[in-house]
Amino acid sequence: MQSPSEKTMKMLLATEEELFASIIDTRHPFRKLKEIIDFPMLIDPMRSAYATLGARGIDVEKGVKALLIQFWEDYSDREMEKAIKENLAVRWFCGFSLTEQTPDYSYFSKLRKRIGTKRISRFFENVNATLQDHGLFGNVFTFIDASTIITKTALWEERDRAIRDGAEKLNNANIAHYAADKDARWGAKSKKNIWFGHKRHASVDMRHGLIKKVAVTPANVPDFKTVKSIAPRQGAVFMDKMYDTKKTDAILKGMGIYAATIRKNSNKEKNRDLDRWHSGIRMPFEGVFSKMSKRARYRGHAKVAMQAFLQAITHNLKKAIRILVVEASEIQYAT
Repeated sequence: MQSPSEKTMKMLLATEEELFASIIDTRHPFRKLKEIIDFPMLIDPMRSAYATLGARGIDVEKGVKALLIQFWEDYSDREMEKAIKENLAVRWFCGFSLTEQTPDYSYFSKLRKRIGTKRISRFFENVNATLQDHGLFGNVFTFIDASTIITKTALWEERDRAIRDGAEKLNNANIAHYAADKDARWGAKSKKNIWFGHKRHASVDMRHGLIKKVAVTPANVPDFKTVKSIAPRQGAVFMDKMYDTKKTDAILKGMGIYAATIRKNSNKEKNRDLDRWHSGIRMPFEGVFSKMSKRARYRGHAKVAMQAFLQAITHNLKKAIRILVVEASEIQYAT
């Protein structure tokens, strides 16, 4: 027999569900997100990051959902704290009741550190597996590219300290001694495109523009160095001139993949007509990276990698919802 307090709690929860149902639009993207992703199942492996003994804290499922919303909306930790408190849709999606205490801003940095890059990368893979089940990956044509993640735009103070210490200049050989981010380096796409920070390497499925794989390196690592880790296992891969090396061609050939690479002008095998054709095919997908923030939210390789994975996950989920909603409306219209 239930106690009066248990009955009261059930009534309150039922009332809350009715309130959420009446306030949060049935077309809200967070509702669709809950429909297509089995969050309890995908997040369950992350529970190993927490001890089974001791005081109960915030459930990891609520925390991970909060991280997704944080990157979905590009919130800071303090903005995320405010959003859970004040935004009913966010509170409902994360799983916090109306009377439940929500985390303060310091919780999110601790959660990201506890989860770590290995767990978040597996979560990314599992989300993609779910989207694969929905038929959203083509697995035929893949676009590979690298984009900038800028840690700091100017390092005048660091340069002055290096010169005072007797160095001729500040460069990648000594920057780790002076920069706050010890893993960041200078990188360059060209003489005019130079930045200090990291590099996001990613492969994009060219059916709907969903990100398949992600890797993060210091900015000075050449693009082609990560090809083996982010390349698909079949089909054709479209890449720019930065990947035009014999080693890249050999790696992809060994994997049974066609290298649709824009060739450098110095390459004797360059075919301008073929390059134009390759460029035309990959052009619609070059905007995938331009939509992502190029600012490093955190310092250090592990934290920046966490940022890159969460950005990739939310990018894929946003696109998946738009695609599935359109498909559902087309089916409804046809019937």
